[in-house]
Amino acid sequence: MSTFLYIKNMLKDKHIASITPTSRFGVRKVCNKIDFSKDNVIVEYGPAAGVFTEYLLSRMTRGSELILIERNPSFVAILHKRFKDPRMSIHHDSAENVGDILARRNGAAKADYVVSGIPFTFLPDPVKDRIVSDSHQVLNTGGKFLPYQMFFQKDRHLKDHMHHYFPRVRAEYCLLNAPPLRIYEGVK
Repeated sequence: MSTFLYIKNMLKDKHIASITPTSRFGVRKVCNKIDFSKDNVIVEYGPAAGVFTEYLLSRMTRGSELILIERNPSFVAILHKRFKDPRMSIHHDSAENVGDILARRNGAAKADYVVSGIPFTFLPDPVKDRIVSDSHQVLNTGGKFLPYQMFFQKDRHLKDHMHHYFPRVRAEYCLLNAPPLRIYEGVK
C-alpha cells in the first residue's frame, strides 16, 4: 500500500499512527512471536490497509481465525476489497470493544494473540488502560499482546499500562522501518 494513501487518511483521521505502512522487517519482527504451526485465533487492532493482515493470512493454518478491528471507514473498505478469506472477519469498530466482538463469534470468546498498530500515544490514559486490560482479558493463558509503536514511545504511553496486567512485558526495537518501531510483547 502506498504512503500517499496513509497520508491522505491521516489528514482526515487523528487515530492513524503512521504516514507509511510498516516495513516487511517490522512485520516479521512482530510476527516472529507467533506460533503459526497450530490453529490460532488472532485479533488485529488497526490493520489499516492490511500489511500485517496479508502476512498473517499467508502463515496461518486452515483452522485459524483472524479478527480485524478497524475504526477508519476508508481502511475498512480497502480491507473488504483486498481480502476474501473465510478465516477472516472485518469489524468496523474500536479496539475498546474487543470483548463484545469476540463474544459475538460462533467460536470461543478467547484469542491466542492480539496484534496492535493503534497509536497509544494519542489516547487518553483511561482508554489506553481499558484497551490493555481488555486485551489481557480476551487472551487465553499463555496468549500474547503484541503492540508496535513509533520508537520514541515513552514507557508511560504503553509499557507502564501493560505492566499492570501482564506478568511479563518485553520491548525491543526494529530500526529497519521508517520511522523505527518499538515492539512490545506482553505474555498472559
